Amino acid sequence: MTALWLILIFCGGAIVGSFLNVCIYRLPENRSVFWPRSHCPACGENLRAGQLIPIVSFLLLRGRCRYCDAVIPWQYPLVELVTGVLFVLAVVKYGFTLAALKLMLLFCLVVTAAFIDLKHRIIPDKLNLVVFILAIPMLLEEKSVLVNGLLSLFICGGLLLFVAVVSRGGMGGGDVKLAAVIGFLLGWPQGLIALFFAFLAGSLIGGVMLWRRRVKPKEPVPFGPFLAVGSILAAFYADPIIRWYGTLLLG
Repeated sequence: MTALWLILIFCGGAIVGSFLNVCIYRLPENRSVFWPRSHCPACGENLRAGQLIPIVSFLLLRGRCRYCDAVIPWQYPLVELVTGVLFVLAVVKYGFTLAALKLMLLFCLVVTAAFIDLKHRIIPDKLNLVVFILAIPMLLEEKSVLVNGLLSLFICGGLLLFVAVVSRGGMGGGDVKLAAVIGFLLGWPQGLIALFFAFLAGSLIGGVMLWRRRVKPKEPVPFGPFLAVGSILAAFYADPIIRWYGTLLLG
């Protein structure tokens, strides 16, 4: 794959990331992600095409609105950059295939969910539902693939539901539904490995936050970002882990 293709894929991912920023901003407020056109949240001035170039516009404007000089949140270029990089990694791993497209959809889901959860402590049902519906045609290539995805959906969602019930409010319904859709897209047992990575990241980072007194004991911490980290790691490392574990069992 040539460098030109990778650059084009990154640019496409960054453009998708720009749309994800709109979703992150508007979905928690139950507003349309298509209308009205993009505008400055501070002054309400509509943004022109030249001010909507992913990453580049932020750098050219030095992180400030052209009209009112309000600070543009770091979230905007970060989401665009992360989405672009993840899209490139998906194509490098799987080429121009349906598997790569499924990963791209997964990354759109978890990046959006992570930033919304960090800011609002919720994961909108609409986000999970739309991605689930979009994922169905991608799993219809073979009956076994769809069955595997549904199995993973119920196991991953069921495991998070069990944790939510046991923790008594320590985990929300949005986390449960997000885990279910992640399982649907990754399949079995990759979805379970994603949860393992998520719980591992949550334990490590949560422990550091407690140690540095950033959170209080028993204070709820958004789990969406950890599910995002877990699913991204599983997308690239689950298969080698499964092969290693299989070799270990077989001696």
